Amino acid sequence: MPIIVFQHDAKNKPGRLGMTLRDHAFKLDTRRLDQGDSVPADFDDVDGVISLGGAANVDDKHTWLEKEREFIRGAHERGLPVVGVCLGAQLVAEALGGKVETSASREAGFVDVDLLPIAHTDTILAGIAWKAPQFSLHRYEVTELPPGGVQLAKSAQCKNQAFRVGMRTYAFQYHFEADRPMMNELLADARSDLHAAGMTTDEFARDAEKKYEMFARLGDRLCVNIATYLIPRVGTEIRV
Repeated sequence: MPIIVFQHDAKNKPGRLGMTLRDHAFKLDTRRLDQGDSVPADFDDVDGVISLGGAANVDDKHTWLEKEREFIRGAHERGLPVVGVCLGAQLVAEALGGKVETSASREAGFVDVDLLPIAHTDTILAGIAWKAPQFSLHRYEVTELPPGGVQLAKSAQCKNQAFRVGMRTYAFQYHFEADRPMMNELLADARSDLHAAGMTTDEFARDAEKKYEMFARLGDRLCVNIATYLIPRVGTEIRV
């Protein structure tokens, strides 16, 4: 029973989230819709859905974007666990009736993200610092949550850094799944975004030296929470 992973380009990989899920014995079925892969025909034997980041934007005229939104909507309606990251978070918002627009100010590099009081008792965010540096890189953001959506985290430039809809759909604008090599890959093609956010590549490197350890530790904790609480094993077969 696999977890369907929608990966939208070569650089936005499952990262630490994928490693954690595999460590917990989950099978990942990665689909590159941008390269011609298809969405699953149905939801039989699907454990959950993960939608990753990517260079595409939600308003690009790609037919696969709408197919992915439809699959996310179907998974949510069936109560399957859904996790969206960056572009994936925006697709979750649109699929469920929210609104995504271009950001008034770009975020690139580490930004301080604050958990809202309601998030302090959310199981998936257990052990996450109330204020923490998170790696962010985006030009669009969720400006209106879907009906029933709950805002969980914000930053100075982005109102909806994390939110949930219902009990098992979570979305994160920041890249908690990224490791340091992945960050460098993403920023290699986004220096203009980094500069627009008021930081040079050398300044980012110095910033990362100070903040990466905490970021990685909290990212690992979030991944474990997702693997153990959001996508639990059900009906494990016991052999005698």
